Amino acid sequence: MFAVVKTGGKQYRVSEGDRLRVETLDAEAGASVDFDTVLMVGEGESVQVGTPTISNATVTAKVIDHGRAKKVKIIKFRRRKHHMKRMGHRQNYTEVEITGINAG
Repeated sequence: MFAVVKTGGKQYRVSEGDRLRVETLDAEAGASVDFDTVLMVGEGESVQVGTPTISNATVTAKVIDHGRAKKVKIIKFRRRKHHMKRMGHRQNYTEVEITGINAG
């Protein structure tokens, strides 16, 4: 069984046992989190698509850890102008493990 979940402005296709990194969630490590914006649920040939979400469907996950991704390096450069600007960015994330899918 799989589901498509929306969190942090992004959509993820998940199934039980999957580990994924999502935008930072306000939960402690080891806590349980419910995603209630389920866009699609499917198992084999049968697929249920929401309009836009499926009511009473939830995906349960366990928070594993919080962290920061690798640094993305940005360089702005103007040729022949003696201008070069270096910047970097590290995005925060929350790693979760999917523990259950309830189709409603």
